[in-house]
Amino acid sequence: MKTIGIIGGMSFESTVVYYRIINAEIARRLGGLHSAKIILSSLDFAEIEILQRENKWDEAAEILSARAKNLQNAGADFIIIATNTMHKLAPQIRAAITIPLLHIAEPTIEKLKKDNIKKVALIGTKFTMEENFYKEKLKEAGLEVFIPDEDERKIIHEVIFKELCLGKVKKSSEEKYQKIINDLKARGAQAVILGCTEICMLLKNASLPLYDTTLLHALAAADKALEI
Repeated sequence: MKTIGIIGGMSFESTVVYYRIINAEIARRLGGLHSAKIILSSLDFAEIEILQRENKWDEAAEILSARAKNLQNAGADFIIIATNTMHKLAPQIRAAITIPLLHIAEPTIEKLKKDNIKKVALIGTKFTMEENFYKEKLKEAGLEVFIPDEDERKIIHEVIFKELCLGKVKKSSEEKYQKIINDLKARGAQAVILGCTEICMLLKNASLPLYDTTLLHALAAADKALEI
């Protein structure tokens, strides 16, 4: 079994979900008392959030690249970043290490293609929705991408940072998300990418199929760990 290096803590709420899914999948497939070989490097999200907000992405890249190097030196065979937004820095992190980085968008794209989805909505932090690093990867795969309007993006972002990252799951926020998804469906979206690793805490179903990046990424990590 390969050893998975996880850069987590952004937020710790979603990192817990990753840890549970990966270990449960390894146990399901190998049986008995098996669990995953994981090395976790968990960051203080308050420090990272400040860099995001102040647009200091180069400083954030230095921090995450250093953690990736530490994981490699500790014996990780490959690395995952347990957050969507910080994949903005995937090129810098990949350049800092010699082991693979499993990008969060790749297993989601693979599943969308398998399901013959052509038009997909993307919800997540404002960085993920508004900047090109994530959308371009989807477009390069031949997908038409829809994002919510400006007011809806603000709602989605604030719920993530003020509630979900703090472990708060509110029915009122779920209802707001459901309305936004209905609007995206009316615009022609066939499915929704939950492009923030905390959104799976809030949404379990909707008027469109949900593609949970946390689940798909974690399962892909388990697959890679068991590759011969």
